[in-house]
Amino acid sequence: MARKDLLKGLMQPQEPKDEAPAPRPQPRYTKGAIGAVSQSIAELKSRALEEVPADLIDSAGLRDRLGEDREEFERLKDSLRDYGQQVPVMLRHDPNYEGRYQVVYGRRRVAALKELGMPVKAMIRQINDRDLIVVQGQENANRRDLTFIEKANFARQMVALEFDRKVICDALNIDKTVISRMLQVADAVPLPLIQAIGPAPSAGRDRWLKLAQHIGDRDPAELGRALKADTSDARFEEAFALVTEKPKPAPKPAPLELKRDGRTIATAKKAGTRTTLTFDAKQADGFEDWLIENIAEIHRDWSKSRGE
Repeated sequence: MARKDLLKGLMQPQEPKDEAPAPRPQPRYTKGAIGAVSQSIAELKSRALEEVPADLIDSAGLRDRLGEDREEFERLKDSLRDYGQQVPVMLRHDPNYEGRYQVVYGRRRVAALKELGMPVKAMIRQINDRDLIVVQGQENANRRDLTFIEKANFARQMVALEFDRKVICDALNIDKTVISRMLQVADAVPLPLIQAIGPAPSAGRDRWLKLAQHIGDRDPAELGRALKADTSDARFEEAFALVTEKPKPAPKPAPLELKRDGRTIATAKKAGTRTTLTFDAKQADGFEDWLIENIAEIHRDWSKSRGE
């Protein structure tokens, strides 16, 4: 079975490939109509949903969300409270703790049902760690509420786990060009800054690429601390403004004034390697002429004081 069809395949009853389940007694079917009915009932049971206490379910796989919209989560809880769970989640048996389960997909529904104290309707499948991540990616690809950066971060995590590009493409149902751009963003924008910004639903691929291109050697922790907005989209705009703003010119130093008896005799202004001394002839009373005549001697005395 191709990996891109894994999610579809898991929806159907199948024998696990990695490890054999404990043997179960098989019903004996009689021939004829009664036998056919018995076999049909057994097949229906194998496809049936199970109700699992929510407090027996733990997370698994990769982190796919960068932040939780609490208002949206409360709406999900209200819907589950009023209408019940209409769409099942997928679980697997926890490989480390007997009697516990792990989420393959449907994390938000499990979290909401856990807060409501309601059992979780679930399909329970045998699935290994790598296939769990692929199934999680396939389910994410079919959800419209995951943002570009959340999918990019998911792809980055798959690369870190040494999934090859084809599997990542199949898992997220996107082509190699899009994966390359996603990973370009995920590699260029440090994870702490991505986490500080959050999912940023209004910021698409092009805006994240521009942010990645301008970030340079800026300290991601410092940038993250500078983000003060309440919403993720607003924090993205703050970060974008910080990395794209032009440096402010250094303030020009105020001219130095030479005063006597409250009168300004001269002003000195320095710009780069040039210093300009300007005299007010009326106030200087000929001092400027004396300075010009004695400037060489003044410079000699200054040099001697430096031991030159």
